Amino acid sequence: MTIRMLARLERCKDQYGSGHAAEKLALLRQLARAELRSAAAVRRLHEVLCFLRAYPDDARVLAQVERMLAGYAARADLQRHRAALTDSGIAGTAIRYCFFWPTLSWLAQRWPQSICMDRSESGLEKKIAAALPLLLSWAEAAALRQIDLPGFAALDRLRARGESDAAFFAQRIAAMPGDGFTREAFHDAIEPAYELEPGADTPARTRARFAAAPLAYQRGPLRRARPDLRAELGRRYRALRTLSARIGEQLIALARGAMVTRSRDLDAFAYGNARDVRLVDDGGGLAFVLIGVIPERRQLIPASCGYLVLHNGVPIGYGEAFVIGRAATMTFNIFETFRGGEAAYTFARTLAMVRHVFGAESFSFDQYQLGRGNDEAIASGAWWFYYKLGFRPLTAGARRLMRKELARMRASPSHRSSAATLRALAESHLLFDLDRGRIPSLPPLAEPGWRVAAALAKRAGVERERALQACSRETMRLTGLRSLRGFSAGERLAWSRWSPLVAFALRGVSRWSPAERRALARLIRAKGGSDESGYLVRYAAHPKLARALFGSSAV
Repeated sequence: MTIRMLARLERCKDQYGSGHAAEKLALLRQLARAELRSAAAVRRLHEVLCFLRAYPDDARVLAQVERMLAGYAARADLQRHRAALTDSGIAGTAIRYCFFWPTLSWLAQRWPQSICMDRSESGLEKKIAAALPLLLSWAEAAALRQIDLPGFAALDRLRARGESDAAFFAQRIAAMPGDGFTREAFHDAIEPAYELEPGADTPARTRARFAAAPLAYQRGPLRRARPDLRAELGRRYRALRTLSARIGEQLIALARGAMVTRSRDLDAFAYGNARDVRLVDDGGGLAFVLIGVIPERRQLIPASCGYLVLHNGVPIGYGEAFVIGRAATMTFNIFETFRGGEAAYTFARTLAMVRHVFGAESFSFDQYQLGRGNDEAIASGAWWFYYKLGFRPLTAGARRLMRKELARMRASPSHRSSAATLRALAESHLLFDLDRGRIPSLPPLAEPGWRVAAALAKRAGVERERALQACSRETMRLTGLRSLRGFSAGERLAWSRWSPLVAFALRGVSRWSPAERRALARLIRAKGGSDESGYLVRYAAHPKLARALFGSSAV
């Protein structure tokens, strides 16, 4: 009987209009008191509740959903199946994952008693034993070499009473000499797995919601029809608001939690800049949290931004935009719970948001997003999802294969591309341009770097530091700067990274006018500013920069 009620709720959860709200409410109230007999059923009910929190019919349905989710961790059936629900992201259950360094550091700082190493990982103990002497005092390291303790035994002997092994390990790595890049490389080379035990406020999909986000009840059917992408790109969002650093921190934590509870990671969230967080209200309950990146983790030429997709404050998807000039390389993901909703519409509104916030008019997806090394993209048919919205492959080989598949589909409407065919199609970027008359293209981002590498190899060999210092002085001379006095740490970092480009990779920069070279200096400084919006504006306003960087391939 209980399973039949759950199945009825699953069938009607995304049906809206006359009578559906009352039916959902009755089923929810019965299932709130019912006991589910399997872990799968407990998970299924949780997913329906998360969906209805994001797409509620009315205030009564939302209130009932909120009550059920608030008490979900205390349900007797969840407690009974807690072990089987590991990695579900449901409140009251554990998460096991090979967290990367920035995520481990964040978890260990916020929940030091809840994070521990997964000691069942094969080969991890030997790696820990080899790494520990590099993290300790000279005397401790000498003692370890003499005693030759196994890695976990050594960890247990070194950490304080009540201190978790993962928290101790993270603290010792954080104390290493070097910078964030060296610590990240050291930790991630070991590939440790961790277990995050559930707590009252540890990341959980059950609790994930931004209460201050725009709220709209779902009065009519979901927007499942395939949108006209160009028409959507012409429609602006409703409002954009820059948030305080305090709210920015909360939303970055929400985004990071959305990754942790789904065994994922995203650099834009892991290195999010709390002073560069904006909320885009798109109307109808749809909103985007835009998260800029701290200066030391920014891309060299593109501006990068992560985004968390919210519906009624509930995270339903995420991605990144890498923008240069009028071109944006995108990633886009809708979480599995919400893929039966408005995925195509949400995607179209995502591109519209990127267009109107960042000025992009040409969009591309790389091979990983389409299926290269990404089984999830192959299983979901991501390539055809984007094709049907107007994206087309970059390479001639992929276009030939696309035409063959389309011919097979016309001859046999039931034909579906095999996994092997989808992987072959995914070897090419997919591109879309707002202007039908333009041929979409990709800026060759690697070319300037290779020109710098060739120049440094010729002039400096292994002694690159001396040549790089000379680049900084030469760039100052070219742009009319006498010093970097007044530059912030981020602006100085951007200057050091861009100077080799100016010295070795910008074609004809010495022939630019003084005004154009001064504008270049302001652009470089903006790259290291509090956010990258000023950089994008200055890049778009500099008529010679893109061509100097990319030649005839400039976008």
